[in-house]
Amino acid sequence: MIWAKFLNAGQTCVAPDYVLVHQSIEQRFLEMAKMEIEKEKFSIQNDNYVQIINTKNIHRLVNLLDKEKIYYGGKYDEQSRIFEPTLMHHVTFDDKVMQEEIFGPILPVIAYQSLDFAIAKIKEGENPLACYIFTSDQSIKNKILNEISFGGGAVNEAIMHMTNSKLPFGGVGESGMGSYHGENGFRTFSHYKSILEKPTWFELNLKYFPHTKAKLRWIKRLMGVK
Repeated sequence: MIWAKFLNAGQTCVAPDYVLVHQSIEQRFLEMAKMEIEKEKFSIQNDNYVQIINTKNIHRLVNLLDKEKIYYGGKYDEQSRIFEPTLMHHVTFDDKVMQEEIFGPILPVIAYQSLDFAIAKIKEGENPLACYIFTSDQSIKNKILNEISFGGGAVNEAIMHMTNSKLPFGGVGESGMGSYHGENGFRTFSHYKSILEKPTWFELNLKYFPHTKAKLRWIKRLMGVK
């Protein structure tokens, strides 16, 4: 999760935008996420981190921060366009950071009590491009996969689904329509012409005026309508 979020400093379309964790493991998750960030030592010097694309997006990211909710990180340098990996806690769906795609190294953590409530809140927004499920519970996995509409994703993994050329990659609704990779890409970027052809030696007059009840009965019979 940490690798997937801070890859390219969060500037990938399939980066995890936020994390939903059960309240019973929220603190443990935050501690482990912090440990993983510190272990990775994200920096340009270590060749595992990058700049934010431009100053405008530095300002946009800073504007999303709530200083009272920063658990870790939050520092940035406008001149070098470096924004350090940042964890936010006590976040709700009403917070500013949850009102748009982050596209940067800020990871809000939202705790929930009920999985049904969490799913309902996700469904209130636009369809996600990706969803990543981390669980060993088959019932939880199936519930999320069946109840949430999203472009694609992974179970106990993140981002890597888009590297499989045999899996169609794309969105649904606001996250995009259609998919590509292999045959799926060919179908998406091709136009299928729909053509009806009938012979010249026969012309059924059911479609022509006058429209009689007898004709209607025949049309219904041909169409299998009772």
